Amino acid sequence: MPMTIDPAGTPSAVERGNPTATPTVLRRVVAASFIGNFVEWFDYAVYGYLATVIARVFFPDSSPATGLLATFAVFAISFVIRPVGGLVWGHFGDRIGRRTALSLSILIMSTATFCIALIPGHDQIGILAPVLLLIVRMVQGFSASGEYAGASAFLAEYAPEGRRGLYTSVVPASTAAGLLFGSLLAALLSGVLTGDQLDSWGWRLPFLLAAPLGLIGRYIRLKLEDTPKFHELELREQSNAPLRILFTEHRRAIAIAFGVTCLNAVGFYLLLSYMPTYLSTRLGVGETASFVASAITLTCYIGFIFGMGRLSDRFGRKRVLIAASILFAVLTVPLFAALGVVGIVGIVLIQIVLSALLTMNDGTLPVFLAEIFPTRVRYSGFAFSFNTANALFGGTAPFVATLLIRLTGSDLAPAWYLVAAALVAMGAMALARETADAPLADD
Repeated sequence: MPMTIDPAGTPSAVERGNPTATPTVLRRVVAASFIGNFVEWFDYAVYGYLATVIARVFFPDSSPATGLLATFAVFAISFVIRPVGGLVWGHFGDRIGRRTALSLSILIMSTATFCIALIPGHDQIGILAPVLLLIVRMVQGFSASGEYAGASAFLAEYAPEGRRGLYTSVVPASTAAGLLFGSLLAALLSGVLTGDQLDSWGWRLPFLLAAPLGLIGRYIRLKLEDTPKFHELELREQSNAPLRILFTEHRRAIAIAFGVTCLNAVGFYLLLSYMPTYLSTRLGVGETASFVASAITLTCYIGFIFGMGRLSDRFGRKRVLIAASILFAVLTVPLFAALGVVGIVGIVLIQIVLSALLTMNDGTLPVFLAEIFPTRVRYSGFAFSFNTANALFGGTAPFVATLLIRLTGSDLAPAWYLVAAALVAMGAMALARETADAPLADD
C-alpha cells in the first residue's frame, strides 16, 4: 500500500511504518538531505579557498607560511569537537528522531557560520580575534557533526530497496556542490575585488549567506515526517541507551567504519579543499586558475558520484570500496608528481582522474555506513565513526599536508599521506561483509 499524504504535505501518521514512499515524499527527502551538507561544505570551501586572506586578517604578525599554518590549525582544532558532536547528535537522532536532530543541527550550524562574518580582525581586537574565530568554528563543527550521518541515514531509510546507493550518493554530491559554489564565489571575489577590499570586507560576504540557506533547509526538514524505519522501531520498542548498545554490541562495526572512512577523510579534504592552496603555494599556479581548475573538478565529481552510488547497488559496496583503495594506493604518487610538470590543462585532467577515484569511495561510503549499523544505533554509529575519522584525519589534512611539506621539503608528501589512508581503508574493508543485498537491519 503506498504511503498517503496528509493535507500538510507530510506522510500520514497512519502510514508511518510503511516503507514505501511516494515520489513527492522522496523528492522532499532528497532536498532536505541535500541542503544541510551543502551549507556545511560551502563554509569549509570558503574557509579553505580564502585561507590566505583569513591568515592575513587574523594572524597579520606572522609570516605567510606561519599564518597559513595557524589558519589551518584553527580549521583542524574545530574538528576535535566532532566526535563528541557525533555522539550527541547520534544519540538524539536514535532516541528522538532523525528529522528532529537534523532540523536543529542545521539551525545551529548556519548561525555559527554566519557569525564568522561578524568577527572583527586582529587589527581591531587583537588576540581576541583568532580566539573568537576558534570558538565559532568549534560551535560550527559540533553542530555540523550530525549532518552527514543524519542525512545519509535519513535517505537510506527512505530509499527503495536496490537503490539505496543511488539515493545516499546525494549526500556526497551535496558536499561537492557546496564546495563548488564556495570555490566559484571565492574565485569571483578574488577576480573583482582588490587585495585591500578582499582583506577588509570581501572575505566576509560568503559567510553571510549561511543564514538564509540554513533557514530554508530547516523549513524543508520541518515539513517531513521521520523515516519509516525509525517509526517502525518506535512502534516495536525504543532503547533509552543507544550509545550503550553501540559500544557494547557493535565495536567491530565501529572499527571497520572508522577504518574505511579514513580514505574519505584524507582524500576529500586534500583533493577538494586543500588542492587550490597546494597548487598556488607549492606549484606556482595563479589563485584564479587554481579556483577554476577546482570548479571544473568539482563539477565532474558531482557527475561521477551518482554513477558510483548506482555502481555499488549493482556490484556491491565491498568491491567498489576495495577497488577505490587499490587505485589510490597505486596511482596517487605518480599523479601528484605529474602535477608539477604539466600545464593547466594537464592539472585539470589529473584532478578529474583523482576526483573519479575519490567518488568510488565517497559515492559508496554513506550507504555502506548506513547499512553496517542497525536502525536502533544507525545514526549514532555512523556519526561517531565518521566524525572521529574526520576529526583525526580529515580536518587535520590541510594542516598535516602543509606541515609534511615543510618538514620533508617534498611536494609529494601529501600524496604519500593519501596512500597511507588508502591502505588503512583497504584493510578495514577486507574485514567487512557485503551489505548491498540485505535489507536494513533493525537490531
